[in-house]
Amino acid sequence: MLKIYIVTPLLIIGAFLVTFIIIPKITWIVKKLKLTDKADTRSSHKNAIPTMGGFSFFIAIILIVFFIKRWDTELIAINFITSITIIFMIGFKDDLVLSSPKAKAIGQLVAILFLFLSGLFKNISLDGFLGIYEVPMVLSFLFLTFIMLAIINSFNLIDGVDGLAGTVGIVIFIVYAVIFFATGFYFYGLLSSSLVGVLTAYLVYNFSESKKIFMGDTGSLLIGFCISFFTLKFISMDASYFWYTNFHAHDKLLIAFVILSIPLFDTSRVIVIRLLQKKSPFYPDRNHIHHVLIDAGLSHKKTSLILGILNLIIVGVFLHLSTRLDNSFQLLFILIGSYLLLLVPFYILKQKTSNKKPFKYQLKK
Repeated sequence: MLKIYIVTPLLIIGAFLVTFIIIPKITWIVKKLKLTDKADTRSSHKNAIPTMGGFSFFIAIILIVFFIKRWDTELIAINFITSITIIFMIGFKDDLVLSSPKAKAIGQLVAILFLFLSGLFKNISLDGFLGIYEVPMVLSFLFLTFIMLAIINSFNLIDGVDGLAGTVGIVIFIVYAVIFFATGFYFYGLLSSSLVGVLTAYLVYNFSESKKIFMGDTGSLLIGFCISFFTLKFISMDASYFWYTNFHAHDKLLIAFVILSIPLFDTSRVIVIRLLQKKSPFYPDRNHIHHVLIDAGLSHKKTSLILGILNLIIVGVFLHLSTRLDNSFQLLFILIGSYLLLLVPFYILKQKTSNKKPFKYQLKK
């Protein structure tokens, strides 16, 4: 069997090249069919921008899974491919003709169901988190389904400025790759590390002025689903696998939340604000943290870089603390405190910019 340390960089490079080569073809087709994302009064882009860059993600993921199937000891690959195909169709349709939130949710539920049909996620244990151990099967399905839906749609919502979804996605995939390699789940580790190559190639075009493309819902839903897939695996891991790491199994739910800190923090914050304003959670506004930073005068690149680094710092600090504190209540208290602490600077920035005329940046969500 090929050594993992040889296969991993080859897969990352291969995933990068496949995505890098396919995106210009997609751009040509999108322009030819006039499916570009047209600029409006709220857009920072003067010209129509091609979307559906996520089409290249789908092709790259299919190829990646084909080459790493020998490491699929749990035989999850066929269920995963089926699920991402459903997610791809949902996103593709939404990029062509807007879908209702209800239709998208139903499609996501069907995709999640195919993962559950693998039989790998029947029961989960929280290993003593807040005194909870084994979770009954029905509650497990409901709990994991809720988590996956939250992650998919949280990631979809942060795709509002150039580079943000790609940058945050890279940070999350790197963290999961390290975890899965450390615990011996090479299929998941190879897949997550390969997706770093996919998103890196996408960012080359997404940040380009002359060859710019958006991933669209085709891409954001796909990447969000992959992240939720890795989170599902991480949460369902047996406590014995955590012996290879320095953190405790009963902290895995908190660790998963921290890995996804920026998307989940932003989504929960926006939903609460909208509900307090007696608006629908799906009502479009400029309350996302990337909009706050943009309205404060930062560029798309700086906004994406700041939030990506912030996500990485939060993960690093929390993982360090999790090796020092063997108490879930302490870590939960720290997590809640950190959440509240993050609210302060964004609230101050929002207040300072609310009375000013906002910058005309694209509002995709």
